[in-house]
Amino acid sequence: MNLQTAPQATLAPSPAAATAPTSIREFLAFKLGNEEYGIDILRVQEIRSYEKPTRIANAPEFIKGVVNLRGVIVPIIDMRLKFNLEQANYDHFTVVIVLNIGQRVMGMVVDAVSDVITLAPEQLRPVPEFSAGVASEHLLAIGAVDDRMLILVDIEKLMSGAEIGLAEPTLQ
Repeated sequence: MNLQTAPQATLAPSPAAATAPTSIREFLAFKLGNEEYGIDILRVQEIRSYEKPTRIANAPEFIKGVVNLRGVIVPIIDMRLKFNLEQANYDHFTVVIVLNIGQRVMGMVVDAVSDVITLAPEQLRPVPEFSAGVASEHLLAIGAVDDRMLILVDIEKLMSGAEIGLAEPTLQ
């Protein structure tokens, strides 16, 4: 397997990113426990401090509830619970990353946000096959920056998955 071509094929730009250069991508780095993850910066609307959401009856445990964000009702997903990690302690570092996925605005709770990282194709490695809290089809690559390893998540696929059921609002 050629390491130079596999990540490029895996990291094909989404339609929304079609105008961005395909050779270099920017990712928002965030922490869950001891691991560092990254998501496409073009999907991020804003970063907010954590506020307790209003719980929705019969919602999966990882959907913490909803918040009113300037008149928009935004579902809040706890990524620790989604990735089958231990329960989080919500503190002053805990943040909500507000995302634009398709026609939907949603928030994801993470332990902390660190920075925006620019990665070139030669810094990307294929994702090894393993059974973990994140399905391999939801991972883009492993980004290597000096001594840091960043697990790059395809946040659009992850948040559009059937188990979350939040990709498009339904009118009733």
